[in-house]
Amino acid sequence: MDKRSLTQMAQRFRDTEKRAEILRQELAVAIRQADADGVAQKDICEATGYTRQQVRRIVLAGEGETAAES
Repeated sequence: MDKRSLTQMAQRFRDTEKRAEILRQELAVAIRQADADGVAQKDICEATGYTRQQVRRIVLAGEGETAAES
């Protein structure tokens, strides 16, 4: 592995991290929307692979953002 190849790999990694962050945020929005639409938490967990605690945190974080926007 030469320096140029390593630099390219590192850049690809950074680009992927940015895309993953965008997708993470989009998934959080989708989870909040599913919760608002009445989708059972159990079903959200099955669809996402997240635990109930993770889903609760995401939903509650969204409620905090909504309150801050008001």
